[in-house]
Amino acid sequence: MSVRDWTADEMMTVTAARMLWDRAVCFVGIGLPSAAANLARLLHAPDIVLIYESGTIGTRPDVLPLSIGDGELAETATCVVPLPEIFAYWLQSGRIDVGFLGAAQVDRYGNLNSTVIGPYDQPKTRLPGAGGAPEIATHAQQVFVVLKQSPRSFVPSLDFVSSAGFLSGHGERARQGAPGRGPQAIITDYGVMRPDPTNDEFVLVARYDHVTVEAAIAACGWPLRTGAAVEVIAPPSLLELEALRELHARTRAAHAAAVKLPI
Repeated sequence: MSVRDWTADEMMTVTAARMLWDRAVCFVGIGLPSAAANLARLLHAPDIVLIYESGTIGTRPDVLPLSIGDGELAETATCVVPLPEIFAYWLQSGRIDVGFLGAAQVDRYGNLNSTVIGPYDQPKTRLPGAGGAPEIATHAQQVFVVLKQSPRSFVPSLDFVSSAGFLSGHGERARQGAPGRGPQAIITDYGVMRPDPTNDEFVLVARYDHVTVEAAIAACGWPLRTGAAVEVIAPPSLLELEALRELHARTRAAHAAAVKLPI
């Protein structure tokens, strides 16, 4: 399968989906994280437990939700519980295996910014905010970040730290007593980064077959290092692409019908 057969978003979604396993408890964000988690459920993890911040547990949506308040999530969930229970019983007690997060910016230690671009008092752009991401980043057993890569989004220093990764690295997260292991993968449109165990800095460990190491380094705002070996990620299979595209097609049809727009 050639590069022309799939998009960057599809490659990122498939790569993220492959990282999930059956019966994992996954705290899901909207967008690519939601598409990846549901693709995994449809293909190789039928009993994955998907939790959304609105309080839906074990949801099995037929189409992707527009937001955490989408009725599709509640209608297909095993149960719906109050928001405090999601955070106190599930998240803070260590029952979340994977937290899926996105952001506007990430730094070399996996800290995330979802608040402002520019100075906080006079920002160039005010973003939606972190929501429950700080708690997910702190308490989930591990966190996967999905974010398109560019020097504007992969920055040496965040404009604002919304959610903690490894803080300043070199073991600071552990010294601060955060219970979760922190971010363990950043999935980009160039490949996958993982933290170097010696200093917590994210390094390139895998690339897509159409991407060079040099291109991935050039698209990063800090001097990106590579792991001992940079693996080549297999392109999406026909089965993966068909399942993902059918999911998106159902989603477009359902949302178009809901607002009485042409498909």
